[in-house]
Amino acid sequence: MKGIVFNLLEEVVRHHYGDDTWDDLLDTAGVHGAYTSLGSYADEEVFKLVMAAASALKQPPEAILRWFGRQAMPRLAERYPMFFSGHGDSRSFLLTLNHIIHPEVRKLYPGATTPVFDFDTSDDRILRIGYRSERRLCALAEGFIIGSADFYGEQVGLSQSQCMHRGDSKCLFQIEFTAPSR
Repeated sequence: MKGIVFNLLEEVVRHHYGDDTWDDLLDTAGVHGAYTSLGSYADEEVFKLVMAAASALKQPPEAILRWFGRQAMPRLAERYPMFFSGHGDSRSFLLTLNHIIHPEVRKLYPGATTPVFDFDTSDDRILRIGYRSERRLCALAEGFIIGSADFYGEQVGLSQSQCMHRGDSKCLFQIEFTAPSR
C-alpha cells in the first residue's frame, strides 16, 4: 500500500485524537510509523493500525475504515484540488474514479494498486457503484463516498447489497442523492 494512505491516516488520527494516540496506535500495532507518501508498505501494516484503533475505540474495524475514509476526504481535496475542481456534486466526482483519478494516482504514486469500479447511471437520483479490490476495503470506499458527499455539501443514503466479505464477486453500493445540506 502506498505511503499516502498511512500519511492520511496519521493526519486524521492526530487531528481528532492527538499525537499521543497516534504513537499509541503505532506501538500497539507493532509498526514503525515512518511512512513517506511515495513509499510502498505492506498492506498488513494498515490492517494492524486499523485493528489497534478498533480495539482502543471498542468499535468494529469496518467502522474505523468508514470513519477514516470520510475524514480523509477533505485532506485529499486540499492535496489534490485538481481532482475535485469542475465537479458540482459528488456523483460527477465519483464517476471520474476509473478514468481520471486512479490513472493520475498511478502516475503520482508508481506501483499503486487501485480498486476498479463499475457504474450504473440509469437513474438520475441513484448511482450504483460496483467495487472490486484484492484488499477488500469496501468500508473504506464507503467512507470515501460519504466523505465526497460531505465535501460537496450533499446528503446521501447509502446501502450495500453485495459484499466480497460475504462471498460476492464484488461489493455493490447504492447511493441515493437527496437535497443538498447547504
